[in-house]
Amino acid sequence: MYILKSVFKYFKSDLLSGLILFFVALPLCLAIALASGAPLFSGIISGIIGGVLVGLLSQSHVSVSGPAAGLTAIVLTSIQTLGSFELFLTAVVIAGVLQLLLALIKAGTISNYFPSNVIEGMLTGIGIIIIIKQIPLVLAYDSGNKIKYWNHTNLPQNFILDLIHAIHPGALMVSILSGLLLIGYHKIPFLKKLKLLPGALLVVVLGVAINEYLRQTSSIYSIENTHLVNLPVIANPSEILLQLSAPDFNGWGNAQVWTIAFTIAMVASIESLLSLEAAGKLDTLKRYASGNRELAAQGVGNIFSGLLGGLPLTSVIVRASANVSSGAKTKLSTIVHGFFLLIAVILIPAFLNKIPLASLACILIMVGYRLASAAVFKKMWHNGKFQFIPFVTTVVSVVFLDLLQGVAIGMVVSIIFILRGNMKRAYFLMKEGHKEAAKIKIKLAQEVSFLNKAVIKQMLSRLPAGSQVIIDASDTIYIDHDIHELIQDFYEVVAKEKNISVEKIGFKE
Repeated sequence: MYILKSVFKYFKSDLLSGLILFFVALPLCLAIALASGAPLFSGIISGIIGGVLVGLLSQSHVSVSGPAAGLTAIVLTSIQTLGSFELFLTAVVIAGVLQLLLALIKAGTISNYFPSNVIEGMLTGIGIIIIIKQIPLVLAYDSGNKIKYWNHTNLPQNFILDLIHAIHPGALMVSILSGLLLIGYHKIPFLKKLKLLPGALLVVVLGVAINEYLRQTSSIYSIENTHLVNLPVIANPSEILLQLSAPDFNGWGNAQVWTIAFTIAMVASIESLLSLEAAGKLDTLKRYASGNRELAAQGVGNIFSGLLGGLPLTSVIVRASANVSSGAKTKLSTIVHGFFLLIAVILIPAFLNKIPLASLACILIMVGYRLASAAVFKKMWHNGKFQFIPFVTTVVSVVFLDLLQGVAIGMVVSIIFILRGNMKRAYFLMKEGHKEAAKIKIKLAQEVSFLNKAVIKQMLSRLPAGSQVIIDASDTIYIDHDIHELIQDFYEVVAKEKNISVEKIGFKE
């Protein structure tokens, strides 16, 4: 009853927000499918399912689900590894089932166990990969009338010369003007007034206008159809079913399919939970949304997305931010934007098929830049080496290996730094007087484990002969048996040999 009241209460504002959200989501759905090396229609399918189905099931009123830039690297490499989009769809279905299992075992707090520096590194690495992969599209790099992607981890010797020779003037013109528009969108006063029209939508309209002008003037610089969006033209709603791809369930026994499914489930779950938390902070009404309920909603969404030929989806903070900033108050705006995506595919496919891929590539480059901006590196640098080194390690590993290995390596490095930090924070040492007659107070930390044994042993061995030492454990809750034994041996044997006066405070027998 409360939901019905709130829907009618905010109906007008939510309807407008849904329309604005549609303008944001449409180019992103196409662009992310393009970056993923998947059929462009699959991006629209996941956008519709993320809006309508996940919107209905999620407890959050402002989060928005759909194809995510954070999964593009996984999707691209997975399709290439499996050699079939249909096999990949099987992995998406399995990933959805795994997410449902995570919800059943109450794993909604899983994101809390991943260090923020590793998550930041993962997203930054993905941003760099997104940018690199768009370069051939920005230049309309062709290979036998087929878009040519190159592997950034194994580039040919003359790839720069190849790119220069392959530059298409029309695509380059679209790319440059689109880039300038995206950069100036928030800085030029006139463009700032067009708040209802997102920058991505303006870039799409600009790209279509430029290429249509070049075609009307019979210019040799007009962009060929191979470098335009190619969605199926649907004459009536019943034909939508004919355009859907079905999973190849012969892949159930394929180990690679299960590995990819596990990767998608883990990364999509973490990204969704992080986005849910961030969306909760943006919600002006400060409503609580269950992480376990969100995992279940995402799981159901991915099962249906995989069954219908869509990309894996997550909750996406960029769309949630656009949703809130446009005045959304309830989940109606999310659901409405999903229906608008469905209507667009039915009513305006001819317009969508005029969009240059270079326009979508520019949108993706801006998405990648937001993920991997200099500000992110600067922030992590100021957080100190314990944050920065695991962050950079994760970035490099994600870019040059793969996402799962990159996160695993980042986690290992982060844990090593955490252990080193804990070992160094085992005690606080205060010293007064000169070396021969120093007064030294050693205040132990709240918890002193076996990991601190080496550093405490080294510290005790360096105490000068003839000094007066106080070992204070009054604030210590836990002392490992090995540490207690080490201090007792120092007190009974080593201190007497070095003529050190030792007083123990706060030790519990």
